[in-house]
Amino acid sequence: MSFEQFMALALYHPEVGYYRQPRVRVGYAPGTDFYTSSTSGPLFGELVSAACATRLRAAGRDPARHTFVEIGAEPAASPFQGIAHPFAALRTLRVGEPIALSGNLVVFSNELFDAQPFERNVFRGGRWRTLGVQLSGDALLEIELDTDVPDLPPAGCDGYSFDRPLAATRLAREMAAQPWQGLFVAFDYGKTLRALRGETPAGTARAYYQHTLTDDLLARPGQQDLTCHVCWDWLSDALREHGFAEPALDFQEAFFIRQAGEFIAQTSAAEASRLSQRKLALMQLLHPAHMGQKFQVLHAIR
Repeated sequence: MSFEQFMALALYHPEVGYYRQPRVRVGYAPGTDFYTSSTSGPLFGELVSAACATRLRAAGRDPARHTFVEIGAEPAASPFQGIAHPFAALRTLRVGEPIALSGNLVVFSNELFDAQPFERNVFRGGRWRTLGVQLSGDALLEIELDTDVPDLPPAGCDGYSFDRPLAATRLAREMAAQPWQGLFVAFDYGKTLRALRGETPAGTARAYYQHTLTDDLLARPGQQDLTCHVCWDWLSDALREHGFAEPALDFQEAFFIRQAGEFIAQTSAAEASRLSQRKLALMQLLHPAHMGQKFQVLHAIR
């Protein structure tokens, strides 16, 4: 099968898929595999809420007339639980739940798109080939399928890998095509199409298992996370195609400072005299050496 088919099973099979199992994957506790901005707890939710409200008001929209929808939340966890917010209501759609969007909304996701199955391609002998997975005895092996990829320009060198996040783009189109208006905001990590085609010769695919980064994508199917960088150009195109105003892309630190500056100032002043968990969380979310430039934010209004 293709790698994209393998990854869909490894992550989303209803019984054994990594994201379908009722266990804690995110955080610092034993047995977790990675951490993300939501690991900082309610402060991340408060920052996102403040930033989205500012973004809506700047576009002449009233946050109180919009429902905030979080898509792809972890089981029994959400950074928005219990926080004060200016929106009409909060909705949480978890992995496997149908995505139905209508009305005035803020559609939010955190590392949703990088967790979608992707196609793996390699440039070999003057043409692009699709990579697949084969079962040999008890071992899974990576193979080159006898399938050309005609829609890609030639790579600059033999052996160049391009991990194409096609399912992420399809998901963005599915979300954008539905009858809703308001703010789209996606926190994730990604690169431009130019960078993916010319600056990442080994591709961007990787796996996470117990906070260890590995390039053994076939090990422990169903027990480790699989991911690659999203293509910001493709996601932006999906939004433009469905009537969104020109999408903006910021580093996480820039997005929060520009859109939630007042909240940050108030929080910093309140925690100025002590080294509290909120101050540490704020530093982790904003500092460029931590999460401030590890993650980016794509946002657009319709």
